[in-house]
Amino acid sequence: MKIAFIFRALLYSLPFHSLLLSAQHQPSKTSVAHIGLIYPLSSNGLLAAEYSNPFSLHGLIGVSGAETGVALAGVGLNIRGNARGLQLSGVYNQTGGHVQGTQLTGVVNTAHSAKALQLAGVTNVVSQEFTGVQLAGVVNVAGKTDGLQLAGLGNTSRGSSQVTQISGVFNRSNQANNQIGGLVNVAKKVRSIQLAGLINIADTSDYPIALLNFVKSGEKSFSLSTDEILNTLLTFRSGGRVLYGILGLGYHLQTPSLLAFEGGLGAHLMDTPAFRLNLEVASLTLTDFKNREYYRYALRLLPTFKLQDRWEIFAGPSLNQVHFKNENGPDLHGLQLWEKVTSRQTYGLYLGLTGGVQFKL
Repeated sequence: MKIAFIFRALLYSLPFHSLLLSAQHQPSKTSVAHIGLIYPLSSNGLLAAEYSNPFSLHGLIGVSGAETGVALAGVGLNIRGNARGLQLSGVYNQTGGHVQGTQLTGVVNTAHSAKALQLAGVTNVVSQEFTGVQLAGVVNVAGKTDGLQLAGLGNTSRGSSQVTQISGVFNRSNQANNQIGGLVNVAKKVRSIQLAGLINIADTSDYPIALLNFVKSGEKSFSLSTDEILNTLLTFRSGGRVLYGILGLGYHLQTPSLLAFEGGLGAHLMDTPAFRLNLEVASLTLTDFKNREYYRYALRLLPTFKLQDRWEIFAGPSLNQVHFKNENGPDLHGLQLWEKVTSRQTYGLYLGLTGGVQFKL
């Protein structure tokens, strides 16, 4: 008898125990308030999981069948069925059923489904439908999601979701309204902006913003181009129906020791079977990794003519803001519009020209 009592007490007090319980649990009893230290040392005793409570207060861990108002615990709350109102604990909140309201905890919130605000120091997990806002220091996980997921590391949602995901590293969703990730975004369909520090991956995404965009319904191409000061670049362009990323590598033709690195963002302003008009914003750096440095920020308008299914040629003007060391020489710019020369460096605004040939993958 004593062994069974101890086992049952430990089982109900374990974190994640509610994940093993039925989401359809309906408590058979109601109490005015549930006060305790740790299960079963409480006003509802061994039958705590059979009670629905409008107010609960536990020094360490509380167990209940349902909560309909405010539930507070120093360590954690295990709610076997549904929960409405506020659940606040130091370490974890776990609900085997549906949460409607607010879950606040220092480490982890879990629920079967939720229409709620979830705030956790580490992670929020909802196994089925979620509507609302998830805020976590590390990771948010949910099923079909309608709302906002904001996490320090990453967000994941499943199913057909109307979700906006914002994270420091990665976002993953079946469908999303917006994804903003510090490093990587992955989705099947993105309805609006997909912004990442490095890579976007999607089946459909018209507005991806990253250096590399792998969109099944979009485009990928390589181009060989040069400009008015003979920077020669091999450039990879990748993106969706409207926006695309630019990543280029090359060198200065007259000074091969100056290597060129370029990154940027482009947009298809016009696209017909024979012609397209592209607008690009790009940043280029020339360096020999010693003393010679050159920085250019360019706005380019590129009329592009389609020769065949895969080949294109393009040429157009650019407006360039340039900054370089004087010892790099006076020939690293185009037609001068404005210029300021100091004892060591030159700053200026110049007109330029870019042209090349492009092959679509």
